[in-house]
Amino acid sequence: MIFLDKIIEYDKQLLVYLNGLGTETWDMFWLSITDQLSWIPLYLLFFYLIFKSFGWKKGLALLLLTAVLITFSDQFTVFLKNYFERLRPNRDPQINEIIRILKNNSSFSFVSGHATTSMAVSLFMHLNLKKYYSYTAFFFIWPLLFSYSRMYIGVHFPLDVFFGAILGIGIGFAFYKLSIPLMNWVDNRFKQASDYSL
Repeated sequence: MIFLDKIIEYDKQLLVYLNGLGTETWDMFWLSITDQLSWIPLYLLFFYLIFKSFGWKKGLALLLLTAVLITFSDQFTVFLKNYFERLRPNRDPQINEIIRILKNNSSFSFVSGHATTSMAVSLFMHLNLKKYYSYTAFFFIWPLLFSYSRMYIGVHFPLDVFFGAILGIGIGFAFYKLSIPLMNWVDNRFKQASDYSL
């Protein structure tokens, strides 16, 4: 328990340092980065690349699976937050008077839903699209910026986003594995329908 307490203390110190690097000049930028609506162009890019690569039948199936992924990731991180009940930095009385708080969140902190879901979706898209496009590794810029923004605005600790990203990798990979039989099922389903029409 003493070891865990030390890890948590180091985690808080790292947050204080990273959060303290912020300046008013960059506040609006990072507030925009942390806003999910700011990433709508990226979501639309995902939609476009999926339908361009897989067609409307497989593309629709893949988008539905992505929606399930996002829902699962969101609900699972809520479960973990309520289980661990770690206070967010902006609510932690040990540090909330010495950090820059740009946004007040009242829910619990561990793990970061932003880090988890953005990493899961990015990996899922990367694994499904990498054979069609050479630049899918750039998708990971999204979770990196997204995760850092949560520390910048004072609502997550470094370990929240680190373990959130690790969890996101697991979720993204698991759903990618699920997408393989799903794509095969869609192929067979419409192939049989085409054969019957003949």
